Amino acid sequence: MEFEKVNQCENLEFGYICDFSGGYVSRNKKLFENIELTSLNKFILEKSVFGTPIFKLGGGKTKLLVLSGIHGNELSPQIANLRLMNELADKKLSSTLYFIPFAAPKSSMNSERNFNSMDLNRSAHISNSLSNLILRTILDLGIDFVGDFHSTGRNSNPGFESIFSSKSPTPESFLMASHISRDVGSEVIAFDFAGSSYKGAVEDVCNLKGIPAVTCEVLCPFSNVNDNAIETSFKQMKSFLDYFGV
Repeated sequence: MEFEKVNQCENLEFGYICDFSGGYVSRNKKLFENIELTSLNKFILEKSVFGTPIFKLGGGKTKLLVLSGIHGNELSPQIANLRLMNELADKKLSSTLYFIPFAAPKSSMNSERNFNSMDLNRSAHISNSLSNLILRTILDLGIDFVGDFHSTGRNSNPGFESIFSSKSPTPESFLMASHISRDVGSEVIAFDFAGSSYKGAVEDVCNLKGIPAVTCEVLCPFSNVNDNAIETSFKQMKSFLDYFGV
């Protein structure tokens, strides 16, 4: 993957995972109204029209990914991801951070759970699906740890603020989740073995590939935004990074 410099931030670079997933995220009124229009965020929105952008910050040995928007109608974590990027853009970092704020900009634009009728959190194991391309990017870049950030409705799965993790084959998934839980208060949901409940979640497929990963959920109605969910998702992201001393 080729990365280019972001003029709005000399420490930041970006590239594209694919060019068929783009969308005008700004057309999602509830999402756009909660995005601070910094020069960096304007750049990210512009680049998201042409596909799924990934951003790189820092140059430390440990490589971490903050991912959001796997479900396009889960808006609060996508806003929190942008907020985190803006906060860290000018910081000196001990690790290399990657950010994917809009996994499927087209789905975010339309506030749709699925991308082209496919649930990206059930298809990361399916060759050439969008989430599989994200997984391949994780592997190609040598990313060491993944935090995937979602929101959940009261009558959906899990329906409460939580952190999904597994104890095998990557025990550090559970340790990461426990750390975030202590920091933020989100309840840990731990499976004995990754993928034992259902197939294709980005977190599970990463764990099965030996890349410790967690899925963090905040409570917010789908296709909606609230300040508490944004703040909680932001805290989950910060705690994920804090586990590694960032």
